[in-house]
Amino acid sequence: MRHQTELRRAESPTFGASSRDRILQSAKSLFAAKGYAKTSTVTIARTAGTSESQMMKHFGSKDGLLAAIFEESWQRINWSARQAIQNLTSPSEKLLVLSGVVMSALDRDPELKLLMLLEGRRFRKEGQMVSLAQGYLEFVRLTDDVLSEMQDAGLLRPNIHLQAMRSALMGALEGLMRDQLLARRVGFPAQYGAEELREAFRGVFNSFIRP
Repeated sequence: MRHQTELRRAESPTFGASSRDRILQSAKSLFAAKGYAKTSTVTIARTAGTSESQMMKHFGSKDGLLAAIFEESWQRINWSARQAIQNLTSPSEKLLVLSGVVMSALDRDPELKLLMLLEGRRFRKEGQMVSLAQGYLEFVRLTDDVLSEMQDAGLLRPNIHLQAMRSALMGALEGLMRDQLLARRVGFPAQYGAEELREAFRGVFNSFIRP
C-alpha cells in the first residue's frame, strides 16, 4: 500500500514541485473542473498536499490565488509574444502574430483557457479599486505599441482611435474563443473551427485597414 501511494505521488505532475506551485496547479484544475465559487480553500490545500494556512501565506485569499494564476499565465504569454514578434518588421503581421500567440497558449492549456474565458471577468476589489492583472495590462501596452506603429506607417483608416480599435480586436478575439468553448461544453451555436476563428478575427482586423 505504501509503495502504491509513493508511486502515485511520483506520477503526479506536481510531484517534487514547491508548495506554492502545487497550490497554483491544484487551484487551476479545481477552478476549471468545479468553478471558482464552488471550490473551497480547504479543498485546494488538501489537493495540493499542504495546509490552508500555507496557501494563505502565499496568496492571501482565494481571490489572490486566482489573480496569481492569471498573472503568471499572462507573464508567460507576454514573453512568448515578445519572442514571436521581435524579428518582424511589418506591424500588421505583428498584430496577427500576437493574437495567434494568445490562441496557441490557451489551446495548449484547456484549464487556463476555461478560466480566462469564463472566470476572467472576475475582478478583485481592493477598497474602492478594481484590480487587473499587471501581466494583462502589459499585453495591452504591447498591443497598443503595435497599433501605434500601424498608425505611424499610415496603414489605418483615418480618425481611428487606437484604444477603441484595440478594445474591438481584443473583444472580438475573446468573444470568438469563448463562444467556441461554450459550443463544445454546452452546445452553444458556434460550430466553427480554429481556421474559421482566425478568418473571422482577420475580418475584424481588416475592417480597420486603409483601403
